[in-house]
Amino acid sequence: MAITTATLRVATPLVLAALGGLFSERSGVVDIGLEGKMLGAAFAAAATAATTGSAWAGLAAGILAAVTLALVHGYACITQNGNQVVSGMALNILIAGLTPVLGHAWFRQGGQTPPLSGDARFAGLELPLANNLAGVPVLGPIYAEILSGHNVLVYIAAIAAGVVAWVVYCTRFGLRVRAVGENPSAVDTAGISVAAVRYRALIASGILCGLAGTYLSIAHTAGFTRDMSAGKGYLALAALIFGKWRPMPTVLACLLFACTDAVQVRLQGVALPLIGVIPVQFIQALPYVLTVLLLAGFVGKAVAPRAIGVPYVKEA
Repeated sequence: MAITTATLRVATPLVLAALGGLFSERSGVVDIGLEGKMLGAAFAAAATAATTGSAWAGLAAGILAAVTLALVHGYACITQNGNQVVSGMALNILIAGLTPVLGHAWFRQGGQTPPLSGDARFAGLELPLANNLAGVPVLGPIYAEILSGHNVLVYIAAIAAGVVAWVVYCTRFGLRVRAVGENPSAVDTAGISVAAVRYRALIASGILCGLAGTYLSIAHTAGFTRDMSAGKGYLALAALIFGKWRPMPTVLACLLFACTDAVQVRLQGVALPLIGVIPVQFIQALPYVLTVLLLAGFVGKAVAPRAIGVPYVKEA
């Protein structure tokens, strides 16, 4: 039960960020800047929550920060036809350096925000009748211990998986996003603006990354610390590739990575038979080793959108 609960909590930012990256990459824009958008949102959310005392204000600030960064990425890649990988990495490097500088300038706590408590954080929510149903065999513990007790952003991530799948495959916007990522010339010929579709996809990516970053700083923990995203944006991108740019396989890949992370926390300091205590550094590397192994074995079989990474220049 404990590992399953921890898996859901660790998977939440991965799922939100990966689904955000799905929108931008299916539209043809490489979104390696997921890490920077998550980190920027985490800082904006924690700083705002610390100042206002409201977690909801922090959530709004986190989403605004991530959408702003997504639009900066869009301006460089869509409007100026810049290299999408370089632009994304530039965002990651910029935010990694800017957030601790601003944190130190504003709060004088070594680049961190003040500890958050009370209404400045998203607390766990108890689902209806969770205590009463806890004694029911099998289903009771699942409902009371695994499904109940999470904060609102965990439930939003669970709902987002189905919503994103519906948007991508069952709406006009989703059809246009997929078409732009495969054949932007045909979309342009039909009188639809390729740039407008890609900007809207990046805004959707920014909103989801804003939720992911906000979760890190004011839901999963109680404040912002330097580099607190800890590579989760890259893991989300790896899950997206492993899921072949499809919503549900991507979510399953996120759960797999999160389960590995949850297990490694519980293996630290545990003596294994015939092996003894495994060094903490090796245990902490498990999620990233798994990522490399999975991508090395499956990335060649994943077919990316045909127009991804290629700036679209309208023919005269």
